[in-house]
Amino acid sequence: MQNKKLFSTFVRKMETIKIWNDNPSEDQLQHICSRLEKGDIMIYPTDTLYAIGCDAMNVKAIERICRLKGINPDKTNLSIVCASISQASEYARIDDTGYRLMRDYTPGPFTFLFRASSRLPKAFKGRKTVGIRVPDCNLDLKLVEYLGKPLLTTSVEFDDTDYTVNPSLLAEAYQGRADFLIDGGEGSTEPSTIIDCTDRNPQVLRAGKGKIEL
Repeated sequence: MQNKKLFSTFVRKMETIKIWNDNPSEDQLQHICSRLEKGDIMIYPTDTLYAIGCDAMNVKAIERICRLKGINPDKTNLSIVCASISQASEYARIDDTGYRLMRDYTPGPFTFLFRASSRLPKAFKGRKTVGIRVPDCNLDLKLVEYLGKPLLTTSVEFDDTDYTVNPSLLAEAYQGRADFLIDGGEGSTEPSTIIDCTDRNPQVLRAGKGKIEL
């Protein structure tokens, strides 16, 4: 009985995958995407903050992230990482103005809010908008291309800046809650700039790392 109790309280150390120079190998891409397809959630670098991510088409993985972050998907905008404007247009209704903004400012540290399309999974149902990211991060773009689907993404949040930027501390903080961490080196402390493109006149909702002229 004692051995069983010890076994039940044992938590396997989170796997850390080191990526050098923002350039994942074929083996790393295959390994990461196979885990995402199984429903695992990851901590990973972006061109802004480190983020929590999963396969955006996996409802159970999305629900796990929402519980982890205390997100109510009925009241909070959910964002996805896409590899291109073309892929983004499958999941969001991008008008001419939004297209021009994305053409001029992506890849980059921006989140564009658009009207959601019907292709998004049921975790997005009831939400009229979706955040679209095409980050200036080769790793993220390669992952989405290899996976063939967007990533659901939400930034890590800590009062202590060290935990925001340090992969080792992030692995410690998310031990037992996320399944693996991609170490891309020290992260940023600035979030993305959010632009609301759901109206004819786009507006900056949050000023962040990205600088934009509307």
